[in-house]
Amino acid sequence: MKKVAVILSGCGVYDGAEIHEAVLCLLHLDRHGARYQCFAPDQPQHHVIDHRTGQESDEQRNMLTEAARIARGDIQPLSALNASDFDALLLPGGFGVAKNLCNFAFEGAECEVDNEVLAACHAFAQARKPAGYCCIAPVLIPRIYPAGVKGTIGTDAATAEAFTAMGGEHIGCAVTDVVEDAHYKVISTPAYMLAQRITEADTGIGKLVKRLLEM
Repeated sequence: MKKVAVILSGCGVYDGAEIHEAVLCLLHLDRHGARYQCFAPDQPQHHVIDHRTGQESDEQRNMLTEAARIARGDIQPLSALNASDFDALLLPGGFGVAKNLCNFAFEGAECEVDNEVLAACHAFAQARKPAGYCCIAPVLIPRIYPAGVKGTIGTDAATAEAFTAMGGEHIGCAVTDVVEDAHYKVISTPAYMLAQRITEADTGIGKLVKRLLEM
């Protein structure tokens, strides 16, 4: 039975992990008979967005505490993640990836990845274990793998340009498909970078998880 580490960045599309994507990832892992463990950094998230109004709130929230909502409480701090205990890595998207796990939302191609996140993802890359990145999460890929690594965020020109500027090879991709770099064993799908409906995100994520477990 394959065991997969899932890294979450909070709870909610505008300031944390995209909930639909996270749940679809967990659902497809379970459908394929894989076990999973969720992790999140035990750190404050960049800011809090009122998802009803889209306005920034003056609240302060912790990524681990918020992500525990998605994981139904079964979650561990990212510092406890040991790549040797898992067969693969999976990161759903959401703006929390670009605001909390790295600062791509603010710095674009000049972004830096949180040290704890970078170490965790790099451990899987170094061990040549498969990794899947959804939605905006693929912007982390060029910071983790060597220059020329293939990935996708769909078709958004500005984000694709930043991906390329960071050293990756961006490949345009439909919402229902995936891009795989067989050499580095990393796979990505656009999900809600392009999805207009949850079923569209589901198709791409389903393909990603299936292939992730086959790699």
